[in-house]
Amino acid sequence: MSGDFKQRKSIDLRSDTVTRPTVAMREAMMAAEVGDDVFADDPTVNAMEARVAALAGKEAALLLPTGTQSNLVALLAHCQRGDEYLVGQHYHTYFYEAGGAAVLGSIQPQPLPVQSDGTLDLDIVASAIKADDFHFARTRLLSLENTQAGRVMPESFLQGARKLCDDRGLALHLDGARLFNAAVAMGKPLDALTQYFDSVSLCFSKGLGTPMGSVLTGPEAFIKSARRWRKMVGGGMRQSGIIAAAILHALDHHVERLADDHRRAQQLAEGLATVDGISVQRCDTNMVYIDVGSAERGNALKAALAGVGIRIAGGQQIRLVTHLDIDDAAIDTVVQCFKVESVSLGR
Repeated sequence: MSGDFKQRKSIDLRSDTVTRPTVAMREAMMAAEVGDDVFADDPTVNAMEARVAALAGKEAALLLPTGTQSNLVALLAHCQRGDEYLVGQHYHTYFYEAGGAAVLGSIQPQPLPVQSDGTLDLDIVASAIKADDFHFARTRLLSLENTQAGRVMPESFLQGARKLCDDRGLALHLDGARLFNAAVAMGKPLDALTQYFDSVSLCFSKGLGTPMGSVLTGPEAFIKSARRWRKMVGGGMRQSGIIAAAILHALDHHVERLADDHRRAQQLAEGLATVDGISVQRCDTNMVYIDVGSAERGNALKAALAGVGIRIAGGQQIRLVTHLDIDDAAIDTVVQCFKVESVSLGR
């Protein structure tokens, strides 16, 4: 690899969680007026929660440190011990969040197969709802995800899920970790997508670039219960206005620019499609999925690219994620480096 690549800034495509707060965001955090949020005395948190609730079309909102905790608190507020929630078997609340609902809430997850477009078959969902019989866990909640592995959920699916939940007496929760990506991709306001859900968790530390922070939204009574659960699981924070200030800055400056991430992901997919030995599986919003033929080759690519400051996951199938810290020049560099290393490793 030629020496000029080694002089470039590190390019990290492993996830959009690796984003770092901009200088302007850091300045907003430093200037934030703060108080004790557990006492509801932090004015910046209070203003941010009111703003996010309004954007989502909900009565109230609650700041939590992470998306995992936000989803956990939502499940705890919706369900009681011995209740059950239905969820896609590859959705985050079931697969990637350490089994928190089962371990900490004694809530039984019922994982269901995820369709090729990221949705669930609502007929299968309906068939999984348990009868009101003391032999069974009580089905109380359906938990969805948008985007799902970068894929935007069709509104027709959201409408169908809402109707099913209404017909069968279930609550409907959304893990909206990247819901702003979905809204930008669809050209719709956030509340057009949140309207179908009883509760929505929104993450700000991914594409929107804050160092931490998720916000749970829903009805006033639900958020009151969630606030109690937040305290119980250790999520009560003090002068968290510094995080709320970062979220407010992100809402002002980092939402519309998500379209740049989507465009760059498409640019990356098109470039990698010309590289021998790489098959582009799909590109949705800010995520590109590729197949490099074998896990051994993927791990070799990971090691070789790391040597020139490009960070990717290994394995045969690799997810590449564009974000705030990836510009057009970085995309060009990545494609060129993939071509060089692909040749050196052989097809």
